[in-house]
Amino acid sequence: MSTGYVYHPIYLQHETGEHPERPDRLTSIHDALRGEGLLDLLQPIEPREATLEELLAVHTEQHVRYVEQVARSGGGYMDPDTVVSTRSYDAALMAAGGAIRAVEAVLDGKVSNAMALVRPPGHHATTNRAMGFCLFNNVAVAARAVQKTFGLGRILIADFDVHHGNGTQDAFQADDSVLYYSTHEYPHYPGTGFYDETGTGKGEGYTVNVPLPAGVGDHGYRRAFEEILVPVARRFGPELIIVSAGYDAHWADPLAMMQLTVTGFGTLAGVLKSLAAELCGGKIVACLEGGYHLRALAYSVVATLSVFMGHDFDDPLGSGHRSRAEPDIDALLTTIRRIHKLG
Repeated sequence: MSTGYVYHPIYLQHETGEHPERPDRLTSIHDALRGEGLLDLLQPIEPREATLEELLAVHTEQHVRYVEQVARSGGGYMDPDTVVSTRSYDAALMAAGGAIRAVEAVLDGKVSNAMALVRPPGHHATTNRAMGFCLFNNVAVAARAVQKTFGLGRILIADFDVHHGNGTQDAFQADDSVLYYSTHEYPHYPGTGFYDETGTGKGEGYTVNVPLPAGVGDHGYRRAFEEILVPVARRFGPELIIVSAGYDAHWADPLAMMQLTVTGFGTLAGVLKSLAAELCGGKIVACLEGGYHLRALAYSVVATLSVFMGHDFDDPLGSGHRSRAEPDIDALLTTIRRIHKLG
C-alpha cells in the first residue's frame, strides 16, 4: 500500500499577511514534494469539514461559535499571535476534518500511513481558546473522532514541535486512553510542559514531557525518543500513533533555538514508524503543526514522507551556521525516567 496525504486549496485561504504561519508554508512543501518526485507517488486523501459534534468532543460550543463569528465578520486577531481571516473558520473545519480523514484512511487500510498537510495548525488550541496560531486542535479532534467510530482504547500522540502542545495536553490530561508525549524547547512559549506535568486523576502518568534546553540537536532528540518515548510507548501499547509534526526545532527556524537538521527529522520519523510497525500494525499518521523557515520546513516534510514511504532523502541544508556543541541532557533524561518509572 501507499502513503497517503491530505491537502486542499482552502488551507491557503487562511490568510495571515506577513505572519510566520502563512500560506507560503504549504506551497513551499508542495513545491518540494513535486521537485523531489514524491507528489505523484503519494495517495491523495480528500479532506472534509469536521462536524460540530466532532469539534465539541474537544472544544466548547462557545469557542467554536466565536471563531466562526470573528471570521464571518471580516476577521481579526483572536490573541496577539493568532490571526483569523474571512475563510479561516472554513479552513480550520477542513484542517480538523482532514486530520480525521487521514486517520480513517489508515485505520480502514486504504493507505499504509499518512500525513495531513493542513493549516491552521492545532496543538495550542485549548478547549475554549484559540492561541499560538491555532484555532481548533486538529490531532485532538481526530483522536476523539476515531475513538468513537473505531472504538480505539489506546492512542499515542507524539509531538515534536519546538513549542509545547498545551492544548493537546489539556485535552487528555485526565484520560488514560490517550498518551501524550512531547519534546519541546524549555523555557519557551507557551511556558508549559515541564517534566512534572504528568497528567491528573486516571490520566496520571499518561502525559510525558521532555523539556529540552536550547541548543539540543539530532543527538539529543534521538536520545529523548529512544530512551523515553520508546519504553513508554511499549508499556502503553497503542493501537494508533498520531504525530504532531512541527518542524520549528530545525536549526534555521526563526522562532526557536534548537539544532535539529532535516536528517534529524528523518531519524525521528524512522523511530516513530518503527514503533508503529512494532506496536500497532504500522498505523501512524502525522499532522502538520509548526515550522517557519520555508526551505527547512519543506525538506523536513520531504524527509518525513520519504521515511514513511521507505525512500532515501537528501538534506540540502546540512547542519548550518548555528552548529555548536549540544547541551548535556543526561540529568534531565534520568529525572524523567525516574518520574515515569522507566528503570
